[in-house]
Amino acid sequence: MKVLAINGSPRRNGNTQVMIDEAAKEIKKAGIEVESISIADYDIKPCNGCEMCFKESWKCPIEDDAMKVLKMMVAADGLLIGSPVYCGGATSQLKALMDRSVIPYQSAQLKDKVGGALTVGGARNGGQELTLMQINTYFLMFDMIVASAEDGFYGGMGTGNDKGDVKKDKESLDKARGVGRRMAHLLKNR
Repeated sequence: MKVLAINGSPRRNGNTQVMIDEAAKEIKKAGIEVESISIADYDIKPCNGCEMCFKESWKCPIEDDAMKVLKMMVAADGLLIGSPVYCGGATSQLKALMDRSVIPYQSAQLKDKVGGALTVGGARNGGQELTLMQINTYFLMFDMIVASAEDGFYGGMGTGNDKGDVKKDKESLDKARGVGRRMAHLLKNR
């Protein structure tokens, strides 16, 4: 089994990656492979609404890296998606990928995969819950199985402004690990 971890931050190796790494450790402990990518390493343009993908499977006139990432998502058994909070929600870079995911949606290729959400905001109560709900709604739209953090939270929420700040937030790191454990459990028992 394999989980694709997607860092939706335009900045590499920041607080979002710290949260992803914590969740990934727990997934790996269960013997599940984790491949981690950063959206910052890919050119993914917004959907232009042409609807070509509705007419012909896996066809898109936009020339960028979206198809490559979408194929990686389809090949995985689970998706761990993290995003910092930008203006109360997921980053525009991650949202572009989510919108372009209508391509595998047409053939239900993400159905029954396990999804886990992580987010980091600059302040406690800084939009984390809304961002998690945005990512989890994406999972639900694709008929995926949503892995909440243990104890009924929506996902792993962190707090941190400067690079590495989230490492000081022990509760946030524990929630990220809880998402990883829950994903591993669901993947092993589905």
